[in-house]
Amino acid sequence: MIAGVAFLAMTALSLALLAGFLGTLHPAFDSFSHFRLHLCLLIALLALPLLASSFRLQAAVALLFAIASVATTMSTLPRLWPVQAVAKPVDQIVYHLLQMNLRYDNPTPKKVLSLIGRTNPDVITLDEVSAMWETELGYITSAYPYRILCPYPNGVFGVALLSRRPFAADSAPHCEPRGAMAIAAVDFGGTAVNVAAIHLSWPWPREQNWQIGELSNSISSLGETAIMAGDCNAVPWSAAVRRVASLGGLTVMPSAGPTWLYIKLPDVLRRFAGLPIDQVFSKGGVTVHSATRLEDTGSDHLPVLVEFSVRSAEKQPEDGHATALAASALPAEPQG
Repeated sequence: MIAGVAFLAMTALSLALLAGFLGTLHPAFDSFSHFRLHLCLLIALLALPLLASSFRLQAAVALLFAIASVATTMSTLPRLWPVQAVAKPVDQIVYHLLQMNLRYDNPTPKKVLSLIGRTNPDVITLDEVSAMWETELGYITSAYPYRILCPYPNGVFGVALLSRRPFAADSAPHCEPRGAMAIAAVDFGGTAVNVAAIHLSWPWPREQNWQIGELSNSISSLGETAIMAGDCNAVPWSAAVRRVASLGGLTVMPSAGPTWLYIKLPDVLRRFAGLPIDQVFSKGGVTVHSATRLEDTGSDHLPVLVEFSVRSAEKQPEDGHATALAASALPAEPQG
């Protein structure tokens, strides 16, 4: 009887895993895709003992399906072994973008401001910018004078974009009407790059699928060279993220690893059992080199620090923050 119950549970989990691959048919199926790794682990735990039962054939098939499914998520798995360092370009400046879901009621906002001060990124994309955060971000106005804050109707899920680099001449930063996306053309050494912050709602049965449709014009309006980051509430292999990338002609950056977990659970679980839902997209002259998860700052999301370069026909001048790399450039840090 125990084997029969285990078989039924394994079958149900296998059907849920299969549904996650059918996300383009209906957003309800795509909701299962976000838990692909968790489903694969549970299937394996049930299938392995069933290999010694009368359900051995079914267990073997389910186990092979789970292993094949894990292969579709390899770029997001935490690295348990050393990763060969990749040299940064010696002929281009390397810039830094910090992506953070602040959490609207974060009890430790000073940790966020401290992290920004220590990492000193060129641009920052922020989610869940509530009224509290409008005040806190005011303390770093002198360091990040170029900014746009986009309030959300509920006063909680707004986005913001902060830059120490000036916005491009003859351009105006703007918000998507409901405050789920901010766009600004930022001047990187004479090259204008569209930088966007985005925050998507939860998957079906919530309004994520509808919201992506509402944002389609804003996403497709991004210029030929762009970088967009945000809390997508969707994993990189989901139909939702692929749809966003397709709308903007964007490439999804290899994930830094799990970034979200229920806030009351330990941070170590977030890094290994959480969901990789903070995404970075790019296109055109933007080349993303690395992404690293940083320390906990009181949110249910981990910050992600991204290194990228901007290709330009003209030589880009060195400034006080961006690093002009010489021939002895240090290797990039491995991804999270």
